[in-house]
Amino acid sequence: MAFSKIAANKPHAVFFPFPLQSHIKTMLKLAKIFYFRGFHITFVNTEFNHNRFLHARGPNSMDSLPDFQFQTIPDSLPPSDPDSSQDVSSLCESVMNNLLQPFLELAVKIKDTASSGNVPPLTCIVADGFTSTFTVRAAQQLELPLVLFFTMSASAILGFKHLAALKEKGLTPLKDESYLTNGYLDRTLDWIPGMKGIRLRDLPSFVRTTSSEDFLFTFTMESAENAVKASAVILHTFDALERDPLTGLSSVFPPVYAIGPLQLHLNAIQDENLDSVGYNLWKEEVACLSWLDSFEPNSVVYVNFGSITVMTQEQLVEFGMGLANSKHPFLWIIRRDLVIGDSAILPPEFFEKTKERSLIAQWCPQEEVLNHPSIGGFLTHSGWGSTIESLSAGVPMLCWPFFADQPTNCRYSCNEWGVGMEIDNNVKRDEVEKLVKELMEGEKGKEMKNNATKWRKLAEEATAPNGSSSLNLENLMNEVLLPNKIRLDVSESEDDLSTVL
Repeated sequence: MAFSKIAANKPHAVFFPFPLQSHIKTMLKLAKIFYFRGFHITFVNTEFNHNRFLHARGPNSMDSLPDFQFQTIPDSLPPSDPDSSQDVSSLCESVMNNLLQPFLELAVKIKDTASSGNVPPLTCIVADGFTSTFTVRAAQQLELPLVLFFTMSASAILGFKHLAALKEKGLTPLKDESYLTNGYLDRTLDWIPGMKGIRLRDLPSFVRTTSSEDFLFTFTMESAENAVKASAVILHTFDALERDPLTGLSSVFPPVYAIGPLQLHLNAIQDENLDSVGYNLWKEEVACLSWLDSFEPNSVVYVNFGSITVMTQEQLVEFGMGLANSKHPFLWIIRRDLVIGDSAILPPEFFEKTKERSLIAQWCPQEEVLNHPSIGGFLTHSGWGSTIESLSAGVPMLCWPFFADQPTNCRYSCNEWGVGMEIDNNVKRDEVEKLVKELMEGEKGKEMKNNATKWRKLAEEATAPNGSSSLNLENLMNEVLLPNKIRLDVSESEDDLSTVL
């Protein structure tokens, strides 16, 4: 399926992700889809993350294409380790307090360039939903439509949207830390639309605060509240997966468009220029793919806790020995900053038991790994990027949620979609061993694999030419981003430049 590029006066979208790995990756995928549909793209990273891309991918990796350009703004944070993610709380404070002015200054710079005829004028802003605390104001000042892209599940965003109501009802903050363990979090909430049977513990982790002035709670609550001022909200999910939560969101947000999984859209696009635009802030160790080639189909456990999850040294060892005792081969991604305040050190016994069947790497091309035929299961932190990539690949999961939206994703993976089993936060090697064996060889594991395969097929249907996500994407273009303009004709060839605005 090919879309005609607009020869003159192209629509011009400026993209701004929340400055963390998973958000940047997903936003870049969306920007590629917009580019393919005829948009001029200006993609804005913080200077810190731009330099991380250069460090990981090479000095020319961020060179701009004619219609896909990269710009930067400062985040006003102190210098930090270029091989680690920045502190999440600090990033949220920066988004709330520091980014409006540099973003506006960049927009003026783009406007000046457009007036000289070098680029088309800005026509819209596409920003991460968790930047709404400044992008709503920026869009109002620039008099541009704002589309907020939440790179999370509909159920998680519905949870964030109801943080204010939870606070008003006195359900959070918790009175003291005893409420974390006394069963209080197990109470069921029956009043959130689209989340039947949800428990307090299944909502984003910020409900567990004991402070009335918890900054992350306030930031995420205000981000969700501000989202109602956007022209539209888009989500990285699909209708069949989250029908009820999407209905619930549509009752409290502006027009909501579920357009995922984005990678399945991109699989249908053949563009070498776009392929050169990479996603990862760490250098990918692609040798792991050839290592996987030596194993039987569905025999390897893939282990990755994402870009910001941290654990104690004790938890690392418990995971390691559980994997070792399971006797199944595994590929384990251990970032340099995975262990809190220390290097990741595994005991000699671990290496003795696993030397013929394990590989440890610092980072990898995750989607290629998940789609490798040898992968039979995924031990994950339940970040949404990892969850939807696993669903798209038809791979069942063991879930160890850590932070933010991850408890919600874990709940739906295990209880609604039938593709996951949860590992207790107080991780023990015996439980890890037992669950890995069940995942890879048990009846429950087979059932989860069958369910994951069904969801993969439904995701493929959603992103097919007449699928729900493809139609939602088309409606987003027609109803919000290209109103009163001649549409891009899907039947024309890529080389036909006769279509104009």
